[in-house]
Amino acid sequence: MASSSNANTHAHGHNGHGNVGLFGLMVGAIGVVFGDIGTSPLYTIKEAFIPHYGLTPDHATVMGVLSLVFWALVIVVTLKYVSIIMRADNEGEGGIMALMALAQRTLPKGSRSAYAVGILGIFGASLFFGDGVITPAVSVLSALEGIEVAAPKLHTWIVPLAVLILLALFMTQRFGTEKVGKVFGPITALWFASLAALGLFNIGHNPEVLQAFNPSWAVRFFIDHGWHGIFILGAVVLAVTGGEALYADMGHFGAKPIRYAWYFFVLPALMLNYLGQGALVLADPTAVKNPFYIGVPDWAMVPMIGLATAAAVIASQAVITGAYSVARQAMQLGYIPRMAITHTSKDTIGQIYIPGINWTLMVLVIALVLAFRTSTALASAYGVSVSGTMLIDTLLLALVARTMWPKARRWVLPLCVLFAVVEFAFLIANGVKFLDGAWVPVVLAIIAFTVLRTWRRGRELLHAEIRKEGIQIDTFLPGLMLAPPVRVPGTAIFMTAQTGVVPHALLHNLKHNKVLHERNVFLTVDTMNVPYAPKEKRLKIDSIGGADFYRVVIKFGFMETPDVPLALMRSCDKGGIHFDPMETTYFASRETVIASRHRGMPYWRDKLFAVMHRNAASATGFFRIPGNRLVELGAQVEI
Repeated sequence: MASSSNANTHAHGHNGHGNVGLFGLMVGAIGVVFGDIGTSPLYTIKEAFIPHYGLTPDHATVMGVLSLVFWALVIVVTLKYVSIIMRADNEGEGGIMALMALAQRTLPKGSRSAYAVGILGIFGASLFFGDGVITPAVSVLSALEGIEVAAPKLHTWIVPLAVLILLALFMTQRFGTEKVGKVFGPITALWFASLAALGLFNIGHNPEVLQAFNPSWAVRFFIDHGWHGIFILGAVVLAVTGGEALYADMGHFGAKPIRYAWYFFVLPALMLNYLGQGALVLADPTAVKNPFYIGVPDWAMVPMIGLATAAAVIASQAVITGAYSVARQAMQLGYIPRMAITHTSKDTIGQIYIPGINWTLMVLVIALVLAFRTSTALASAYGVSVSGTMLIDTLLLALVARTMWPKARRWVLPLCVLFAVVEFAFLIANGVKFLDGAWVPVVLAIIAFTVLRTWRRGRELLHAEIRKEGIQIDTFLPGLMLAPPVRVPGTAIFMTAQTGVVPHALLHNLKHNKVLHERNVFLTVDTMNVPYAPKEKRLKIDSIGGADFYRVVIKFGFMETPDVPLALMRSCDKGGIHFDPMETTYFASRETVIASRHRGMPYWRDKLFAVMHRNAASATGFFRIPGNRLVELGAQVEI
């Protein structure tokens, strides 16, 4: 799976695509959306015939595997993601977080069902991070393993080269991908054209492989191999890795360009290559060692290794930028602490860089390369997170179809049952490889899930404690104005998550500075469960208690980067109060969380939340508030 922050390269990408035509969008989608699934031919057929599965490359088995690959692409990618799930867009945006937010909108707020959907969506996002660690490692390793075919003596250089390429990839992220991204489409298009050409060249060895489109070969495979034939799905699922990216990147490219690119270019190229590898194996069973590279003519070997490496880097780039995008959505929805976000482009809001995510991914990816050392070893770890995420997508799709699609649900819900059966079979097939490496993405996902849920629950407990100890604004202000303190010029904006409670920062300011600004604003930043907040709902200003006190609520969508000063400056456009940036001071309360053994969460989770809270990025950077206009005041809160 590889979603991408390129999915939102401008704030309103879901409303239109400017002057970019359908063909241009298709080329762009080929570069970003299909990178992960496009590198699957490097290792899928090879993995199907490793000793782990005990298959012999005879005629019936090869035809059965090819048929399974084709029908997996048809059922999971073509039917589910391309044809159906793209209809479930959250105001033009896709991806598991957007689907979760869409599903929650159909349920009563605070209900058990909404909670369960939230748990499902967050676990799916956690699985994504597990997948995001493995994809760059397995893609780059499998591309470089062509060196072994071309020059076996250079085998020892594969791992060091992979590490160097990955180091360079992660270390250049801070410069942004805008310029490099412009060549992604043409390079990936050339890659798919090469896949198709190689496939056609090798199909000539045995044109009979074209019969693999007949599902009877897949059925016969299971008849011949009995119940344990299901385990081969652990290799077949490698062919559909990256399928979720088609949905996740819908927001920028739109459904039509992605569909057209898949139907008329990507799917035919992939299947021609798989069929070509099958024909080669039928002609020479020893080619199962690496049917992709063995099928490359000698004169094209070096260019193909270079092109495959470029395609692997592009696939990795899509996963990395996807991690940034999902992390930003999770921040906005309140599931992970605020982190420093750098915007790498003046023109495209989706081009972001999150150092914390980048360096964490780099360490984990390189550790995997050094630990597993081959794509075959890594492939055993691949698949669990992919099939788990796909299964969660299906469950959320079924919920959306049942509640929001009264006409289509008659045929969508039965198909969801089919998808769930197929994906559950994928999950079982990969689950048996648990001790061989499949535990890696599971452990990573559990750690990510624990962090996400701990942060969410910790914030709820923190806000509950603040509310419990807080003073109601409606009773506080009249008492304050009976004996008002000294008023000083300017506007004071007190940031608070609790709309009805006096901010701690105001109380501290009165206690220590003994002054009150001539205009005081209680500001709450809220995240909606839609990608982009509508203009009419962006800002709400209410006068409270007289004496120039105001309550302001600014709303952002989960795909947006909050810019509080800009939103306030635009308030005068709609007849609101005028905010002069040079006369405005922001006050924020910086709570120090104290873990308690007998309250809230288990003690270790309280401690974890306290550490995350202490290391969260300040409001200055996250809400884009100028550091020289912000005053932070501390307070201790026990949870």
